[in-house]
This record gives sequence, C-alpha cells and structure tokens, in this order.
Amino acid sequence: MTQGAGAAQPAMILVGPQMGENIGAAARAMWNFGLDQMRIVAPRDGWPNPKAEAMASGAGRLLDEAMLTQTTAEACADLTHVFATTARDRALTKRVLTPERAMEEAREMVAAGERVGILFGPERAGLSRDDVVRANDVISVPVNPAFGSLNLAQCVLLLSYEWGRGALPAEPADYRLGGARLAKGGEVDAFVERLVTQLDSKDFFYPEEKRRSMIANLDNLFRRAPLTDADVRTLHGIVRALSEGSRRN
Repeated sequence: MTQGAGAAQPAMILVGPQMGENIGAAARAMWNFGLDQMRIVAPRDGWPNPKAEAMASGAGRLLDEAMLTQTTAEACADLTHVFATTARDRALTKRVLTPERAMEEAREMVAAGERVGILFGPERAGLSRDDVVRANDVISVPVNPAFGSLNLAQCVLLLSYEWGRGALPAEPADYRLGGARLAKGGEVDAFVERLVTQLDSKDFFYPEEKRRSMIANLDNLFRRAPLTDADVRTLHGIVRALSEGSRRN
C-alpha cells in the first residue's frame, strides 16, 4: 500500500498491533494533530481490519493509505533515524529522550530532509529487544513508576500531540467573559470602599496600626484576577446581604 501524501513528518510505525480498535484509535490520534504517515507491521488479526476501520471514524483514510509490512526492518528500510517508544532498557547503550525532546529533534531532522520514524510496540509486551536495537534513540515517557503501562493509542496520541504542539506557535490564552465585560477600575474601587466601610463597622481592622496593610491586602485580593461587571454586582449583593441580615421569616 502507498504512504499518505504528507512527507514532512515522522512515520508512526505500529509493530505487531494486536487489537483493531487500537489501530483505529491510533489513526484518530494521529489525524487529530495532522499526521497521516502510518505503517503497520504484521498485525495479529490480519489486514484490513473492520474493527480498526470502525474505530478510526473520520481518520479512515490513514488506514487505507497505511504501509503494511511483515517485518520492522521493511518498515524502517527508507528511514534515516528511528525512535523506539519503550521503557528504559539499561542493558542497551542508547540515548533516552522525553517525548517533548524527541519531537523537537524530529522536527529538526525532518526540516533537514531526513526521514524519521517512531516505533510503537504491541499492547501486551511492547517492542522486542531486536526492535529496540534497530532504533537510534529511545523515547521514555515519565509516568507513574507504580503504574507505567500506556495503551498503544495513548502512546501514539502523546507523541502526536508533542509533534503537533511544536509545529505551531502556542495560542494565546482565551479569557471567556460569558456575556459580561471586564469591570472598570472605578467599579472595583467603589466595591472595595463599600466593603471597607462595612468591615469598619464591625471593627475588623484590628489593631489600628495594621489597618492600612490589611486594606491593601483586601484591595489586592480583588485585583489579582480580572473581575467582570457581573462579578462586582454579585460582590455588592453579598456585602448588602451580610450587612442587612436575612429577610426571610
């Protein structure tokens, strides 16, 4: 089968995947972040796989265009650099990178014209030692040491995300006001003055020599995060309710 159209990206190589659902979920994870170069090595249940197609949903094209091989060597034959996703094997001398660092280097390699691949092992046992030996570097995910198991599709999603987030500049934070507007400085001033007046009536600012610093702390409290006009109205209502007491019988 032929590879997808986009070449300026790593190939995601699933070695001996066991469940069609995981293959389909991996395709969806890849396509979420613009990756379409899937290679599948000796899938346990044969190919094509109806369960993979059902799970892939809108990413079915990746399965249609995936490269199918019988060995990892065939899947890596045209690649110049291969990463293996696996737990750290201390018996092998390999560079061990985090997903973030690995994808930073992968972007540099791809930009320089290299062909990069990432190996993902089968669900039950992960990559074999021979597969890890074939790789240039190892990618190790810093997970909970008491539970380090990652599902195949989860691992593909993690690497796809790291690839995708480095390809574009970070989006600025979007502060949603929910139909309100940001409060004006004078509105916040009026609320703080009202609050201080009510607190004065309850002898809150004690001892007197700390009054100024306590008011400054209160003032700062209500200016650290942006308030909306609705927030200020709510705060006025709270002060009014506390000062007037309950009106219910």
